[in-house]
Amino acid sequence: MSASLQLDSVRIAYEGARGLHTVVDGFSLALEAGRIGCLLGPSGCGKTTVLRAIAGFEPVRAGQIRLGDKLLSSPTIHLPPEQRRVGMMFQEYALFPHLTAAQNVGFGLRRLARAEREARVAAMLALVGLAEAGERYPHELSGGQQQRIALARALAPAPALLLLDEPFSNLDAGTRERLTAEVREILKAAGQTAMLVTHNEAEAQAMADHVGVMHNGRLTRWTGSAAE
Repeated sequence: MSASLQLDSVRIAYEGARGLHTVVDGFSLALEAGRIGCLLGPSGCGKTTVLRAIAGFEPVRAGQIRLGDKLLSSPTIHLPPEQRRVGMMFQEYALFPHLTAAQNVGFGLRRLARAEREARVAAMLALVGLAEAGERYPHELSGGQQQRIALARALAPAPALLLLDEPFSNLDAGTRERLTAEVREILKAAGQTAMLVTHNEAEAQAMADHVGVMHNGRLTRWTGSAAE
């Protein structure tokens, strides 16, 4: 089941040759369960660092990150990524070339009984509109189809939160525009809480219910978008 996301006064910093370098500071936002948020800003503004902290790949120096009623991160608590129920989808689809689309989708479901796993894979392929593509290999799929298989794989374990890091940047403009609308519909149909990172304002407005503008490691605005 999807969950709400809460960040309160989060600070993320790294030890460097010249001492502590703060990348994100005083970062706070709330995203309701089932809603799609987006962090918008240029390269180097800290948006991907925030995503990595939510996923558990970066510790926080101050503040808290909560998912539903679970505390994920604080200066004294750091749940490992595998215990967070957070899924991730990256720019590079990272599909396994030697596995079929169905096998890729089911990769994270190996603990399920075979019948249950197969049913879940079929449901996810149907959700992303590729029910007939299960036996095809990644090289037999278009870029947009590969991205939808990557989305199905990310959704298959039923994460409480899905993070998307510049997921459409490797696609041509026409495919990106079409897929943005399709992915929003898929996430809404699944009732999935999601957070997107992008530098493309049109993409942010088309995809998200709430858009946060970042500048120099700070959130300067958190508002509803045209897609809402």
